[in-house]
Amino acid sequence: MILAADGASLGFPILTAIVVLPVIAAVLVLFTPRRNPEYAQLLAGAATVGTAALTIWLLSSFETGEAGFQFVSKQTWIEPWGISWHLGVDGISLFLVALTAFIFPLVIIGIDPEREHKSYLAWMLLLEAGVLGTFLSLDLFMFFLFFEIIIVPMYFLVAGWGHEEREYAATKFFLYTMFGSAFMLVGVVATAVIARNSLGYLTFDLIEIAEGANFATSTGRWLFFAFAIAFAVKVPIVPVHTWLPLSHTQAGHRSVILAGVLLKLGSYGLVRFGIYLFPEAAFWDFTRYLFLTLAVIGIIYGAIAATMQPDLKMLVAYSSVAHMGFIILGTFAFTEQGLTGATLQNVNHGVSTGALFLLVGWMYERQHTRMIADFNGIQTVAPIFAAGFMIVMLSSIGVPGLNGFVGEFLILLGSWDTARWWTIVGATGVILAALYLLWAYQRTFHGVPDEKSKTFPELKVREAAVLLPFIAVIVFTGVYPKPLLDRINPSVDALLEHVEERTDLVRPEPEISQEQLERAQIELEEEHGEEELSTEEGSDEGEDE
Repeated sequence: MILAADGASLGFPILTAIVVLPVIAAVLVLFTPRRNPEYAQLLAGAATVGTAALTIWLLSSFETGEAGFQFVSKQTWIEPWGISWHLGVDGISLFLVALTAFIFPLVIIGIDPEREHKSYLAWMLLLEAGVLGTFLSLDLFMFFLFFEIIIVPMYFLVAGWGHEEREYAATKFFLYTMFGSAFMLVGVVATAVIARNSLGYLTFDLIEIAEGANFATSTGRWLFFAFAIAFAVKVPIVPVHTWLPLSHTQAGHRSVILAGVLLKLGSYGLVRFGIYLFPEAAFWDFTRYLFLTLAVIGIIYGAIAATMQPDLKMLVAYSSVAHMGFIILGTFAFTEQGLTGATLQNVNHGVSTGALFLLVGWMYERQHTRMIADFNGIQTVAPIFAAGFMIVMLSSIGVPGLNGFVGEFLILLGSWDTARWWTIVGATGVILAALYLLWAYQRTFHGVPDEKSKTFPELKVREAAVLLPFIAVIVFTGVYPKPLLDRINPSVDALLEHVEERTDLVRPEPEISQEQLERAQIELEEEHGEEELSTEEGSDEGEDE
């Protein structure tokens, strides 16, 4: 059972500050002098760094082992409708908040928009606030509000600062997302109204509805799919994925935000506002088999499509479709290892793919092309750049010792017991990922550099300062994931207990239970003690003789 718990309390509304600070900075940026863009850059950078500092404080104060929501901030907003400003964080959302706070300052400080700095930075700050609010909202109305706010700045960022087909890409992104959101709006209102019958009052509070409302079986299933359609578009799940490759390709450096953060809104929403609100509908055989099948299709299709791409950025974009398929596979396996791996892989994918898009963007700036055939032998002329690309690429493949391995291993391990055949098919995606990424690296970085590649510049100091934090997280999470898993596991376990109480879910038991393990350890210690005692007695008898 998941309950709102005060958990760690700082005596300060830290979650509210994390959401509101970028909004205040966005307004202030608009009042900076247009002829001095460095003022806007400084203000935006300070705001995102300040948000990151608050998030570090949040991470350090988060109580490990607590399953409930911590740092809860709740204030009545629209009382007649039961709408409140309700924020909270648990192990499932904690590192997505940290990921958002980590990526935005690197993008804002490390990438120059080249024109219209004020508008660009204001949209970026508003986008950050929307993403953070989405991950922290515990009120259905607030969640929908933040979920929709995100669409506007992302549309203008792609349309205003993208490449040649940016307006078409931005419009396609907007239409697809609004299509899904229309279903979710109906779902949000219907959920609150129908829940009033069992609660006795109207509320949009996520926890009160999830813990106290009783939906008829068919009603819960319809409501679940109203939410799920919106989240499927955002993930995106095949076949509603077609907006993604185009948006990534045309978004410029904004694709770092798109891949690193925005895709996670869909996978997170399926867990928080799908499985938690409607456990019976989510665990229903039709739902599980549908999402498991779509996940596997996404893994294989994304990998094959990536292999066929001549455009390096399109290759990385289709790899995102495959990686998000793994996350959906782990989510609907309904095991602790699978869901923990999916939660962790949400973060890992954001770091690895975000860094890949960053590197590909720098390659485009150097040679004004993204075609793989136009690069050759870069490793010879820019070995540091090639080394950075190789580390990030290997993390995306899932090489042991880097972050991608931990998440994918947990997903496959957790899915084996409850979705074996889907896991077997999905596992081939790991092999295909090695194929298309290693082949692309070989064609781009190996060989003898041609005339154009001979002048490829080495990694700059500013670029290295942006890339190094990505690599540090990739290596640290791959070598020592325990701090993340210790905070994710309790919330995942509580969510699955919530599903068990309301469905016939039976989680696979380990071959040796914890009780049996403890009993065996006690027996071993007792036997060891008796052996030591007999040895000492024999020694004493020898001395007497």
